[in-house]
Amino acid sequence: MVPAVRQQHAMSMETKNAPNPDVCYGVLVRKLGSAGVRPTRQRLDLARAIFGAGNRHFTAEMLYHETRSIQFAPTLGTIYNTLNEFSRCGLLREIAIYDAKLWYDTKTGPHYHFYHEDTEELSDIPEDFVPEFEIPAPDGTSIAAIDVIVRLKKV
Repeated sequence: MVPAVRQQHAMSMETKNAPNPDVCYGVLVRKLGSAGVRPTRQRLDLARAIFGAGNRHFTAEMLYHETRSIQFAPTLGTIYNTLNEFSRCGLLREIAIYDAKLWYDTKTGPHYHFYHEDTEELSDIPEDFVPEFEIPAPDGTSIAAIDVIVRLKKV
């Protein structure tokens, strides 16, 4: 996707993923605290932007544009640092896509994804379509996770 289209796409996601104003900071303080994350004001504001919209997939750049629309203006560096911290503590799941784009998912349990190459969107594969994998781990190892990304193109 060309940069102008990418920015337009990110801006169109702002209203779709607008944080729920009813998400109270007390809930977020407990969520961050239970994960071992110190609840600073910036982290709480970003947590509200991230988790206030329910389960979703996003990139740091998308979050950057969303926060601009709600009058909260962290730097892109602050967003990346916070996303790395939230991922490290298990609050977010990182999903690496082949074009070096790193996506974040608020749904951290095991599940698989569709990547829509034409629109650069990530979505969950419905759980009733997901096969069970019986893959033996090599000696001395255990399977930490199985990541499946099905790439889609319009025909």
